[in-house]
Amino acid sequence: MDSPYTEDKFVIHYKNYVKPKDLEEAFALNAGKSAVIAGGFCFLRLQQKNIGTLLDLKELLSDQIEETGDGFRIGAMVSLRQIELHEGLNRYTAGAAADCTRHIVGTQFRNCATVGGSIFGRFGFSDLLTCFLVMDSWVELYKGGQVPLAEFAEMKPDGDIMTALLIKKTGMNMAYEMMRNEAVDFPVLSAAAAEDGAGNTRIAVGARPSRAGLVTWEGQLSALDAKERQEQAARLADTFNYGSNMRGSAEYRRYLAGVLLDRAAARIAAQKMNREEKTR
Repeated sequence: MDSPYTEDKFVIHYKNYVKPKDLEEAFALNAGKSAVIAGGFCFLRLQQKNIGTLLDLKELLSDQIEETGDGFRIGAMVSLRQIELHEGLNRYTAGAAADCTRHIVGTQFRNCATVGGSIFGRFGFSDLLTCFLVMDSWVELYKGGQVPLAEFAEMKPDGDIMTALLIKKTGMNMAYEMMRNEAVDFPVLSAAAAEDGAGNTRIAVGARPSRAGLVTWEGQLSALDAKERQEQAARLADTFNYGSNMRGSAEYRRYLAGVLLDRAAARIAAQKMNREEKTR
């Protein structure tokens, strides 16, 4: 009997392997219909197609996270493991950066999978997209310049090249929650919430199973009592559309969204309380 590990679906086929000398050459080559940019080779395995030209941009794109007083610049070649472990990002996000990455498959996968692949792919299952949507996040494109992540998430894929993910520090409080059937499986549903200084709450729900979406509510979930918070979380969950697949039904996902948003708001309330206690 043939081994299951020799099946073609586990193999990436490509005709040409090219390392462009600069991004301009990479952009020109990427205009071809059969050209694909290689990152960590993790998400490419989800595509059942033959690749004409495989572009290796490892030498052209940054794999570093740069922090300044105003924000973060996360290079497209930064691994998910780097996001998970970065002290500055986790301090700013109250641990949400680690929460949205540490359950993605395994450590070896996270050492290979890149921010560029996860964000530019705009996959429905992307924990990273859900989490970073609620921040003041921007995608830096070679030709398109800086585009708000929420706007980028709605765009159709084109031939541009993502060079970095930019995060602006805005003094927010945030939390990330998700539900998985198994520890390393794709999420059944993911949710994130962030409260800004103006009294608004940004809500993102992903793995619906479509890609994550964003809504803004003029109020703070964390300021409500437990019953009101649960009810408002359910109402906010109803603003999104849901679908069914092998991991769960649309109605189950709708219910989960309310639960996860309520949990995220409760965590934000705890963060604010802890901060107040430290300043006394």
